[in-house]
Amino acid sequence: MTNSTPSTAPRISPFTRALLAGAFAGTTVDLSLYPIDTLKTRLQSSTGFYPSGGFRGIYAGVGSALVGSAPGAALFFVTYEGIKSQLSDSHSAPDDALVLHLNAEAREKGNMRWRSEPVDHMLAASAGEVAACAVRVPTEVVKQRAQAAQQPGSMAALRFILARRAEIGVLGVWRELYRGWVITILREVPFTAIQFPLWEGMKGWRKRKTGRDEVTAIESGVLGSGAGAVAAGLTTPLDVLKTRMMLAREKIASGPLFVHIWRDEGPKAFLAGMGPRMLWISAGGAIFLGSYQWAHNSMVGVT
Repeated sequence: MTNSTPSTAPRISPFTRALLAGAFAGTTVDLSLYPIDTLKTRLQSSTGFYPSGGFRGIYAGVGSALVGSAPGAALFFVTYEGIKSQLSDSHSAPDDALVLHLNAEAREKGNMRWRSEPVDHMLAASAGEVAACAVRVPTEVVKQRAQAAQQPGSMAALRFILARRAEIGVLGVWRELYRGWVITILREVPFTAIQFPLWEGMKGWRKRKTGRDEVTAIESGVLGSGAGAVAAGLTTPLDVLKTRMMLAREKIASGPLFVHIWRDEGPKAFLAGMGPRMLWISAGGAIFLGSYQWAHNSMVGVT
């Protein structure tokens, strides 16, 4: 087998690699593609595209994105890589009866796995998204209100929420900042459960094809782009629901909001912004997973 060329880079722990590579990838992708995210948010706004700002001020709210992107992505990858490693180490057949269902070739090689790698990746990525949403949801609430021209900028949107403390109390402010938490989780978990097994599976195929131990950053980016586009298209209805909840003047549950949109605007409303979302996440997948792979390869000494 032809391995990637090692370098004399200092040894860095897996935790630190995931932390630093994730933070780098998150900041890179959010800064690069922020204008497309703004247009997508305005297309999904209930007030309409042009009343929400149209093509003006497409970097509105970028401050909150900068604050949340690095820690959010770092938290995701630390959780993802950690749980993926634990699940991989735990692979073993639980009893002889189940071993009988294993592939004969796998048994001969001693690779008696009772849980497949895609399932591991789905579980690890889902846990990573739940962890990352602790940072992502508040920054999304602030960012999208600035993007939709409800406030002139990120700081103004944050001050507006915090100023409601006298009216709704500290707990109310906390709930306001985490508005859309449930629907964000319901959107992100299915998205990630589609994207990451696809990405990891295609990376495995590429490594087998080339005989290398790691894919390059460019290869990872191309594969991540395709996986992201598929996942983005399939989860657009959940994204529409999440955006409407975060932009609503008053808190509203996802169930009644779904019924309201379906009755008043029709099912097509749930596909609003699909094009920009697929474009943004496809490009984002290339930048995010490409830059993550570049940082990861650099730290493990693969050139």
